[in-house]
Amino acid sequence: MTHRSLAVWSGVFPATLCPFHDDYGIDESDLSRYLAWVAGHERVAGLVVNGHTGEITSLRNDERARVVAVASGSIPENKKLVSGVCAEGSHDAIDQAAAARDAGADGILLMPPHHWLRFGRSSGTAIGFVADVAAAVDIAIILHQYPAWTKASYTLPEMLEIVKIPEVVSIKMGTRDMARAHYDYTTLKAAAPDVSIITCHDEFLLASLLEGADGALVGFAGYAPGLIGELADKALSADLAGARKIRDKVDTLARAIYQFGEPSAEAHQRMKTAAWLTGKLKSPVTRPPLRPLPDETITQMRAALTAAGEEIVQ
Repeated sequence: MTHRSLAVWSGVFPATLCPFHDDYGIDESDLSRYLAWVAGHERVAGLVVNGHTGEITSLRNDERARVVAVASGSIPENKKLVSGVCAEGSHDAIDQAAAARDAGADGILLMPPHHWLRFGRSSGTAIGFVADVAAAVDIAIILHQYPAWTKASYTLPEMLEIVKIPEVVSIKMGTRDMARAHYDYTTLKAAAPDVSIITCHDEFLLASLLEGADGALVGFAGYAPGLIGELADKALSADLAGARKIRDKVDTLARAIYQFGEPSAEAHQRMKTAAWLTGKLKSPVTRPPLRPLPDETITQMRAALTAAGEEIVQ
């Protein structure tokens, strides 16, 4: 089956949060309500569950599949559903991809094995990992490109080989190397024009949209889907003046939540807290080893969000 369609895999794909009860169990009711709200925004092309924003590394494999099942029953059929796959080996990645497909996912966000961050890998291993999953499971694959400063980042020659794999429909471009962004985009598009390139650079979203992207897959869209959708729409339609106005609003909110810098584990925790403070989630609980944010931090966030014009309910 062919999964490729530039139109289908372009646009805004929010990486969503995962709410928990106080005992760390998944709050399926709140998850369903929250995902339906995110997916209900017109410019949202699809949702990504079980990403880093959704605390994938703290979820067991059966819980990841359960999140997909809840999402599948909560969002409109015309919105794509993607699940993160985070595995250290091909066999585990294949099992997760198959479970996501069976639970209702249209695609997977395939993260590189995290032991590569420490030990590195050969090109054959990197390309082979994607090929292994593609050969075993009939599902669309979004390749998760990590920052260029990590040993898990794919080189451009590796990506040019990976886009030859028919199941690869998109690259979530997180290289964070703006000097190469436009060159990499144009080179990849020349080789595979039907493979979308979607930015995941929350911290310089407008710049990366303008340099070379067909959309965005960012955690911040899980907090402000309408705002990010509008920003991407104006940027990709070359309305620079309009995009800059929205960028100013996005930056104000991002500083209130993330402060500065690229998203991290604590940044995702801060976004979940912001979602709780503004009523998007019922609880700010994150799973261990993360610890609750200090009261002082929450007080500062409450003040910053209020100053940014957000309605605080907690």
